[in-house]
Amino acid sequence: MLNKGCGAIMPFFTSRMKLLGIDYGEKRVGIALSDEGGTIAFPKNILDNDNELLKKIYKITKNEEVGVIIIGESTDYKGNENPIMERIKSFKERLEDDTLLPVFYEPEFLSSQEARNMNETAKVVDAGAAAIILQSYIDRTKNKKDEQN
Repeated sequence: MLNKGCGAIMPFFTSRMKLLGIDYGEKRVGIALSDEGGTIAFPKNILDNDNELLKKIYKITKNEEVGVIIIGESTDYKGNENPIMERIKSFKERLEDDTLLPVFYEPEFLSSQEARNMNETAKVVDAGAAAIILQSYIDRTKNKKDEQN
């Protein structure tokens, strides 16, 4: 396992690498992509959480030349893991094995609610939530890099 928590920074990040954000749900999985510089996240699409999910994500990572995957870490307002976290952990391990890419957690507390508040339709809330998760990671890692300089 390459990362056991959301505190790790990607020291191998290059200035021309896309990041993929994932909002994992029992029925649907929201997908977001960053620009090539890894500075801004955009909602991409919503995938069904079915037997083809890993294959679809693998294809996206290859077609979009993704270098890092960020997946939402589902916790409650007290910081305790939500019941879906066991499935997310298992999914994260399979993503690492199948894509050979590093997969990092990013807290996703209220990301779906925030996407709904941005007037997103129900159809695109999951992709919007994935973009919020990814942008949170981008901003947090950029701030840590800025503090180190």
